[in-house]
Amino acid sequence: MRKVKVPAFARGLPLIAVVFLGGCSDVTVLNPKGQVGADEKSLILTAAILMLIVVIPVIIMTIVFAWRYRASNTKAAFRPDWAHSRPVEIVVWLIPIIIVSALGYLAWTRSHSLDPFRPLAAGTQQVTIQVVSLDWKWLFIYPDEHIATVNEIAFPVNVPVEFRVTSDTVMNSFFIPQLGSQIYSMAGMQTEVHLIANQEGSYGGISANFSGEGFSGMKFSAIALSQAEYQGWLAKVRASSEKLDASSFALLEKPSENNPVEYFSQADPDLFANIINKFMGGTKMSAMQTGAGS
Repeated sequence: MRKVKVPAFARGLPLIAVVFLGGCSDVTVLNPKGQVGADEKSLILTAAILMLIVVIPVIIMTIVFAWRYRASNTKAAFRPDWAHSRPVEIVVWLIPIIIVSALGYLAWTRSHSLDPFRPLAAGTQQVTIQVVSLDWKWLFIYPDEHIATVNEIAFPVNVPVEFRVTSDTVMNSFFIPQLGSQIYSMAGMQTEVHLIANQEGSYGGISANFSGEGFSGMKFSAIALSQAEYQGWLAKVRASSEKLDASSFALLEKPSENNPVEYFSQADPDLFANIINKFMGGTKMSAMQTGAGS
């Protein structure tokens, strides 16, 4: 039997496929657990399918044309004076116009419906969480509960959550991939993003914008709980002996890597506003300088 020699690159294809397909379960954006994430997944897949309407035929025609008009095929028509075909012109112009128009419509409508500043359900109960990016950890303040946490948040399932986001340091990005949109955090500014979890569970939160040497460990847990479990979590935080005020925040804002979860049973109600306001003069003041001497 004649032995067929397989090229080196072809022998490596199965290994490459295993590597890429083995990570499919980790593509959390495509495994949403909230309505915003599900809508974004739908948009991604719809856009990909629309673009494949062009890509797949082009790949097929490239292979077919290369085979049909190869030098050894003497049956292929040879037309050196061919210059124009109306049907071909219609196809190569009309189909891209239709696809680009469809993509433009999707981008316009979905950009407005998925606006991160847009509340998910106006007039209904929601949880408000103030988010502050630090070096290299996340501070979360619950203004209605007067508590705060580091690198962990919890909220009831099927209840909209309003995240108000700022930074006490360089620009960063607040992102819970399975729940939806990321939003940038910037010093001296407040942005917002509204999310909801439709299933109970613990979802990984990350920093999606490089911010220095401790960036890789800047992660947090976002836990969606039943109402009863959420009240239990609040009770656990309130049982902490730690309090977040000007002096404790001065220690917290110092750079640290792979910071553990921390709970604060009491939080200064003006802390979030003061973090934003201390940048408004153009120079960064010492931590919580306002009122620190009183």
